[in-house]
Amino acid sequence: MTPPNILKRAEQCGLDILGICDHNSAENCESVVEAAHNHDITVFPGMEVTTSEEVHIISLFNSVSDALAMQETVEDNLDGENDEDAFGIQLIADKLGNYTGINNKLLIGATRLTVHEVVNKIHELNGIAIAAHIDRESFSIISQLGFIPEDLKLDGLEVTSRLAPDNRGSAGFHYPAQQEVVKQYPRYQDYTFICSSDAHFLDDFGKGRTEVMMCEPTLEEFHKALLQKGGRTVIMN
Repeated sequence: MTPPNILKRAEQCGLDILGICDHNSAENCESVVEAAHNHDITVFPGMEVTTSEEVHIISLFNSVSDALAMQETVEDNLDGENDEDAFGIQLIADKLGNYTGINNKLLIGATRLTVHEVVNKIHELNGIAIAAHIDRESFSIISQLGFIPEDLKLDGLEVTSRLAPDNRGSAGFHYPAQQEVVKQYPRYQDYTFICSSDAHFLDDFGKGRTEVMMCEPTLEEFHKALLQKGGRTVIMN
C-alpha cells in the first residue's frame, strides 16, 4: 500500500480522515501526510504499538515529529530482526510511492514496554491512546489481560466491524451502534467506542468506520469527541 494508492482508495470509500498506524513503526506517516496535501483528506500520524503483554494500542498524534518520537521509544524497546521470508519486506515509501528504504526491526514483535508505559508515553507526546480491536481473541487488551485496568488512562476503545449489527450508511458500510456495542461490554460503558477498518490491504478500507461530529478535522477535536465534550461526539448509527 503506497501513499498515492492509500489516498485514492480512501477517496473512493468516501473517507475524510485516516489514521496511519503501522505496527511498531511511524516511518511511513510523513509520506502519507505529504501526499494528502493534494487530497481533501486529513491524515493523523500514529502507530499500533504492541506492548510486552502483547496488547495492541493505537496511538494518534498531532504531528509526524511526535509520532517519530514515539517510534524512537518503541525501537529502543523492540528486540529482534525481521525475517523477510516469513513476514515479508518492511518497506519505507516516499509520497509518490517510490521505495526509499527498509526497516529491519522485528515490527511484528512485542516491545518491552508495558501497556501502562505505552499509554503514558503516548500522552506525554500529547497523543491519543485507544485500545485496539478489543473484541478479538488475540492481541486485544481483554484477550491478553482479561480486563481493562482501572488506572489505565485510555482515550477510547476500538471494536471491529464484525461486532456491528447490520446497519448501513449511504455508502453501504457497517455503522455499529454505540448502544449495541455497550451491550457486549457493559463493564466499559463509560468509554467511547469507535470502529475502524484496521486495513492491511486496500480492499479492507471502509469495512469499519466511525462518524464523528466535530468542528474541524483535528486531533484535538477528535479527542473532544471521544470525551463527549463541547457538543463533539462519536456517532455510531
